[in-house]
Amino acid sequence: MGTVTRGTTNPNRLRRMDRWIAHVHGAALRRAAEPVAVDLGYGAAPWTAVELLGRLRAVAPRVRVVGLEIEPDRVAAARPYERVGLVFRHGGFEIPIAQRPVLVRAANVLRQYEEGEVAGVWERLCARLAPADPGGGCRGGLLVEGTCDEVGRRHVWVALGPEGPRTVTFAARLGSLERPSDLAERLPKALIHRNVSGEPVHAFLRDFDRAWAAAAPYASYGARQRWIRAVRELAADWPVADGPGRWRQGEVTVLWEALAPRGW
Repeated sequence: MGTVTRGTTNPNRLRRMDRWIAHVHGAALRRAAEPVAVDLGYGAAPWTAVELLGRLRAVAPRVRVVGLEIEPDRVAAARPYERVGLVFRHGGFEIPIAQRPVLVRAANVLRQYEEGEVAGVWERLCARLAPADPGGGCRGGLLVEGTCDEVGRRHVWVALGPEGPRTVTFAARLGSLERPSDLAERLPKALIHRNVSGEPVHAFLRDFDRAWAAAAPYASYGARQRWIRAVRELAADWPVADGPGRWRQGEVTVLWEALAPRGW
């Protein structure tokens, strides 16, 4: 179920997203009885699925990755790259595997869809995630859906659980940014058309640019120190959900409720 994407992919393109997933979701993957992760819509080459396996196994050695593609020829081309813990299957948003995945990563998949289709796709994918277990302190599986540039220097993604969207993360190679709002062109489909006056995401990026400008004196210490100072300033008015350890990575994560489109 779904539409064939352009299939554009490059090695190491999703490193920022994968690094974040390993940090925030590694413990859940380690605890899971069947730690299955899905790389949904991996594209014309299997690099992102191969890399996901390696990055997740560094924090959760029992993880298995399933690469899913709606284009059968891409699945056939990926099969020679299968190994222990990594398989490729034909499928789309229905996630046609027996297990409820602990992770679904869908990068650069919804870019070609209409904004009005996003909520339905999110709902379908979240319904396939491993359920929450309040008694065991588990919030359930995680869906990470977002967009990045061709070489992975700029990336924005939404993290969702079985209950729906939780956070939005902005990540960049800081030396490539003139200002934080440069990331606007990589907003996920649910937000990219909402970067207009009156919408929360527009106000957030405006305030981020102002904080970045105010932090200009810190540029003499490097772009990372300027970013950290700007995010610290931003956190006074916006619900930033992470801390300096992630800011040093060129990231900032904000609660979804603060950036959700009006009328969502």
